[in-house]
Amino acid sequence: MRNKWTIGTAAAAMLLPSLMLAPTSAAQSYPQRPVRLVVAVSAGGSTDVMARLIGARLGARIGQQVVIDNRPGGSSIIGSEIVAKAPPDGHTLQMASGSFGTISSLFTKLPFDVTRDFAPVCLIATSPYVLVVQPSLPIKSVPDLIRYGKANPGKLNYAGSTPGSLQRLAGELLKRTAGFDMTYVPYKGTGPMLPDLLGGRLQAAFDNVLILTPYIRSNTLRGIGVTSAKRSALFPELPTIAENGVPGFHAVGWFGILSTGKTPQPVINKLNGALMAIMQEPDIRERLIKQGAEPLGGTPDELRQYLAAEIAKWGKVIRDAGIKVE
Repeated sequence: MRNKWTIGTAAAAMLLPSLMLAPTSAAQSYPQRPVRLVVAVSAGGSTDVMARLIGARLGARIGQQVVIDNRPGGSSIIGSEIVAKAPPDGHTLQMASGSFGTISSLFTKLPFDVTRDFAPVCLIATSPYVLVVQPSLPIKSVPDLIRYGKANPGKLNYAGSTPGSLQRLAGELLKRTAGFDMTYVPYKGTGPMLPDLLGGRLQAAFDNVLILTPYIRSNTLRGIGVTSAKRSALFPELPTIAENGVPGFHAVGWFGILSTGKTPQPVINKLNGALMAIMQEPDIRERLIKQGAEPLGGTPDELRQYLAAEIAKWGKVIRDAGIKVE
């Protein structure tokens, strides 16, 4: 028995250094080939622009090319499934956006689990929306909008991009929080929505602050509040909805990098370190701010907590409003 114990102990002692070195080796050898950054929407949108901006800098820092792979369709499900089912080695990443925090509540069946099958890496930025109204209406503030909605039931329509978008959900959150009614009108995006909004056939809308700022400044639309907790650097004179009648209101888009679930933690940490360094580069911060975004950063665990909070928050709004996307 003593000999067996001695031999076993010796073998374990010989194995221990290699086990201790394994996590370090995983980080040191990563990446071994180009990294694919999946974007689950078409080229040209804000998520795609963010991915290309961050991806180019990430490639320079990790020593391998980062290839942008646009996989639109299915409300981001198609692209997300690619990442969820990729080998968990950090060579397939996703530039996730706000819709990632809503799909598990909007769809009854998904080919992946949004918490189990993805590994958070880094929160990149948040981006507020702006609430605008038709200038022909007697509405100059959020309290005016609430009073108008209460006094004119059925006469206030709003749009917020596609049915399951955060812009649409921001409207649901506002009317439920403030206790008034306005009817959502579905559109397939900002392009089809704008003519009706500018022409007065639509009374209000939530959309990206960068997109709507030119219309606000030209007085063809009236901005009455931004959806973030603090004012947008792109439009600092416009108050937040929270400070303008609805305390605590907060509804923003976000961008974050995810990897496949069970990606080794040393690889996640290496990616996070590179991304955190990128987020401190002055020109990156300046370019994000000019896009209407707030540069952030943070640990993988902070992104995990942020995503969990988004899923819980919007899940309740979706359930209360009875929203389903087929």
